[in-house]
Amino acid sequence: MTNRLAFAQFYSATRRKGALAICLVLGTLVMGISVSAQGPTITTFDAPGAGTGPGQGTMGIAINPAGVIAGAYTDANGVNHGFLRAPEGTFATFDAPGAGTGPGQGTFVALVGAITPAGAVVGTYTDANGVNHGFLRSPHDTFTLLDVPDAGTGPGQGASVEDINPEGVIAGEYSDARSVFHGFVRTEGGTIATFDDLGAGTSPGQGTFVASVEGLTPAGALAGFYTDASSVNHGYVRAPDGAITKFDVPGAGTVPGQGTYVGGINPEGMVMSTYLDPSNTFHGYVRAPNGAITTFDILGVGTGPGQGTVPEAINTPGTIAGNYFDANGVSHGFIRTNHGAITVFDVPGAGTSPGQGTVPFCNNPVGATTGWEIDANSVNHGFLRTP
Repeated sequence: MTNRLAFAQFYSATRRKGALAICLVLGTLVMGISVSAQGPTITTFDAPGAGTGPGQGTMGIAINPAGVIAGAYTDANGVNHGFLRAPEGTFATFDAPGAGTGPGQGTFVALVGAITPAGAVVGTYTDANGVNHGFLRSPHDTFTLLDVPDAGTGPGQGASVEDINPEGVIAGEYSDARSVFHGFVRTEGGTIATFDDLGAGTSPGQGTFVASVEGLTPAGALAGFYTDASSVNHGYVRAPDGAITKFDVPGAGTVPGQGTYVGGINPEGMVMSTYLDPSNTFHGYVRAPNGAITTFDILGVGTGPGQGTVPEAINTPGTIAGNYFDANGVSHGFIRTNHGAITVFDVPGAGTSPGQGTVPFCNNPVGATTGWEIDANSVNHGFLRTP
């Protein structure tokens, strides 16, 4: 998850924490470079219309069991758009009705739990006033727009959709008129229930957050984190009946901005993410369904502030995909099996300066992984890594 954090810096500037017409474009793979060396194959791609300036480009965000990738791209004007990439490489791009068209506005596919096996996609769009709204895009290209009744209507406020499970249940968080965050769950029929973790802070920027990396199981269990009144982060798991279990990773820091983050939960109830220690270094962890916590770091990881190990997603077998930052602030990808074996990799063409590199972001049940690489010009390009 720190690239959840790194990505969240990009994301939050436009959609949270700080901040039925469909445009459908079918095209061919704009850029495809496949690399295979007696093992996994890596294919890079760019969505049609993606910008080529620093901070622009294409990000693979979610991948379903069939290999369909959902993602977002930023155009040359700094406006964001959603896309679907079929397994054979064709693209459909889209914008949610009402999405703004100014820099930092537009359509954002939810970070990872964004696409169902049937191809329904959820996400958030930012309107022309900088307010966030959720959306559900069906496999038949129709949109349902989602707002939470108590959501604020000022810039950076509103509803952010994070996850959808195969049953059509949607989860996310919303920022109220005081910029405090609260969780919500929406049934397939449209009924919305809101919730707060006891202990969540009530000042601007504090509150309850839903994990955006496969944070909702098929059975309806949720994982997330909350920020307390001292701005320290703590993890939680919310059972389908609404019961909440809180937890902290041993060694997590206890000052503002530190603590335990939660990135995702798999169908078996395994939770994973990163925690920030007292030195502001990130470390990975896995929490078993019985509450046992295992921490880990990647060999060669940096140990300075903002460096470390950042798990991003966990699939059904318990394999984790993520990234780590070395001592130079360069990001590299890793895959960690349920048994703890770790493979590291870099996407060809990834930059080697601070803030550049490889960012795996989601892995499906058969081990295909999507994400993006940041090149030497700080432009983003999507990638698909197949086992």
